[in-house]
Formats: sequence, C-alpha cells, structure tokens
Amino acid sequence: MATFTCRSVFISDVHLGTPDCKAGYLLDFLRQLRCEKLYLVGDIIDLEALAKRHWWHADHSAVLAEVMDMARRGVEVTYIPGNHDAPLRGLVGQSFGGVRVALDAVHEGADGRRYRVSHGDEFDPEQIGRSWMLQLGDAMHRLICWSNRRLHGMRRRLELPYVPLSIIIKSHIGKAMAYIRAYEERVAADARERGFDGHICGHIHYGQVRDMDGVLYLNDGDWVEHCTALVEDHAGAMELLHWSEQPAALGRASREQVLPSPAASLALAPLARRGRPSRKLRSAA
Repeated sequence: MATFTCRSVFISDVHLGTPDCKAGYLLDFLRQLRCEKLYLVGDIIDLEALAKRHWWHADHSAVLAEVMDMARRGVEVTYIPGNHDAPLRGLVGQSFGGVRVALDAVHEGADGRRYRVSHGDEFDPEQIGRSWMLQLGDAMHRLICWSNRRLHGMRRRLELPYVPLSIIIKSHIGKAMAYIRAYEERVAADARERGFDGHICGHIHYGQVRDMDGVLYLNDGDWVEHCTALVEDHAGAMELLHWSEQPAALGRASREQVLPSPAASLALAPLARRGRPSRKLRSAA
C-alpha cells in the first residue's frame, strides 16, 4: 500500500455514528498516513446523534481502531471535543490508549508559526447558530444530506468519483456564504487578538485556507460532505486535501506564499469532470 507522509494532520467533523459519515474514505486516508502528530478537532463521534438513534457501521469501528493503532505506534494524538461530542470535554486532561483529550491546543509549525487549534463552536454564539438553522432550515439540511448520500451511492455504482452535492448547494446560497464569511472573520480576529499566526478549526463543514490581514484562517473541513483534512509538511506548509477516489489539493499556505481555496475548488467541481480514479494527488484549482 502506498503511504502519504507529512508532519501533522488535522481532522474534524467525522460524525461517526451517522449515515452521512464517509468513514470508508477516512479509513483509506488513515491507513496510508504516516505522520508525527494527529489532531482530532471535534465532532469525531456524534454522541448527540447516537443519543437519538443508534446507528453504527463496521467502518466506524475500524476508524477508531486505526486511530488507536496510530497512537500505539508513537503518533502524538490529541482529541479536542466539539459540540456533538461535548460530553468528552469532561475528560479534558486525561489520556486513553495514548490519545490525549484537551479543550484546545497550541500547535507550533515546523517553520515556527504558532496556531491555536479548537473545534470552533465557541465562535458560533447561540443566537447566531439559531438564526442560521432557521435560515437554512433543519429539515432542508437533512434532505440535502440524504440527497448527497443517494448521489454518492449512484456514482459509486457507475465508478464515478465522489461529488459533494451538499457543499455545491451551500456554495450557491447567499445567506449560507454570508454566514461562513462572518464566521471566518470572527475566528481570524480572535487569533489576531491572541497573538497567533493563525487558527485551525472545523465545525462549519467548509474547508478553507485564507490569509486574512496577515492571519491564517485554516478550516480542515469534514468527512460528511467535504472529505478533507488539513496537513502540514515537514517545512511547515499547510495544505487542505480532499480525499476520495481522486485526491486533490484545495489550498496551500507556506511562509512564502498563500494559495487560497477558490470557490470552484471548495465545491470540488473539477473532480466531477475528471475521468477514472487516480491516487496521484493533483490540484483542483
């Protein structure tokens, strides 16, 4: 099996325990991954959904087993609970099988840049979150995710690459994009006030690499819609990767240059136009 080597990896919003979780793609990524540090940036296990309905797939257990195996191999694994696995915040400061639980973290890149790492729900005040759900509509969001699953299943049968329908739809809703941009501004402003070079988070299911007035906003996306991870190479450059039948680079930030994630890449539209699957990493820009 081919390996993918890097220094650090940031993954969030996996939502194990829900039918929308793309655990198969994540498992493929983890099995090829060789890294020194792994940050699980919240909403890994959807305890909120499991409390309402018990749903679990063998691949979900395999993902957890792979993470524990990485910790046993010496990978420094940090679990930062999010809002969907918030009960685990009661375990902050403890370690289980080599996995350390923390409320947030400070990551120092190989190039010396310092990042605060948190799930990101602290930047989504209750009144804003409630307004957002009213605007989009909880029922509509469930319908979109259901449609995304059906489209994914059909394309797999036709041996076509993954296309995140929900992300494409979200990218074309003005109020959704306005909410996302306002969220990014709040995160960047907080990092600036704290004196960090950037902030790494998840939460809103919208992977992004952006320079915002000298501060890096880095969102690692999710494994429900986007199938993305943020990875750091051994020189300290940060890259947002999509991982499915056709892995693709969606944005990159080094000390010398920032290649932001353009709207077309975030919707992964170029992936839909490509031919047969390839494991060679290529740019989606």
